[in-house]
Amino acid sequence: MSVDGGVRTMEIVTPSYRPDLELCHDLVHSIRAFARQPVTHRLIVPSGDVDAFSSLVSDTVRVERVRDVLPRGLIKIPGANMWGNVREPWPPVRGWIAQQIVKLAATAASDADAVLLVDSDVVFTRPFDLSTYAPEGRVPLYRLPGAVDGRLPRHMMWDSVARRMLGIPPSSEATRPDYICWPCLWRPASVREMFARVEHVTGRPWWAAIARQLHFSEMVLYGVFIDEIAGAAGHTDDMHCVNHSDESPLGGAELEEFLRGAAPTDVAVMVSAKSGTALDERRRALRAFR
Repeated sequence: MSVDGGVRTMEIVTPSYRPDLELCHDLVHSIRAFARQPVTHRLIVPSGDVDAFSSLVSDTVRVERVRDVLPRGLIKIPGANMWGNVREPWPPVRGWIAQQIVKLAATAASDADAVLLVDSDVVFTRPFDLSTYAPEGRVPLYRLPGAVDGRLPRHMMWDSVARRMLGIPPSSEATRPDYICWPCLWRPASVREMFARVEHVTGRPWWAAIARQLHFSEMVLYGVFIDEIAGAAGHTDDMHCVNHSDESPLGGAELEEFLRGAAPTDVAVMVSAKSGTALDERRRALRAFR
């Protein structure tokens, strides 16, 4: 497997759903305003939400059903935010695991050289293009060395799960790199190579190997694979995004202070939808920031 180069095309992928429709509306319009060149944007939503998102469809924006992206072996469990693997029905696949499978499957199926994974609660605030994330046509791996330790037990579990799925010995280091970032740029070719490795190690289809996990991070799996197996075309610790990932709301003054922390290289803002930050406060602060 070779280190990537010559990356020339990019598309954006956003899994979303009806409760995040207004946030997704702001994201779509920010891409229209700040993308230096037209970029295909795929919105992947539950079947029942397709009509709600149809107003966002344009020459560059298309809406796809989750059902059409997920592997056929995963079946929605009626009345629950869970899915079932028809061959291994236990444990059921929780919604947030299924969403990670969606991101991976959508990326692997892409014809673009690179896919920028952008959640609904991100909004662009400055001009950007592929060169923002992949300078000189190379996709660096986001990696924050030594950022994960015993104070982040779930992150440590994600690292251990990724290594097991990839057939890599457990790390003996007290700290691990953090690979989680918003937005996140992946190479579809590398994702497909990663799938082949997972299937060889686990003896299961890649998605089935993930579906049976209770603790999993798609970004950690990709990061460990690139870092230790495929080889990275350099590393970066710059997300190009100022982010509030805590599940606590920001008021008007707090939003202004948060946005003042944006670096000159930041082209986007992420305020987690789970934070409960009021939409009107968020929009007001972002208008002033721009």
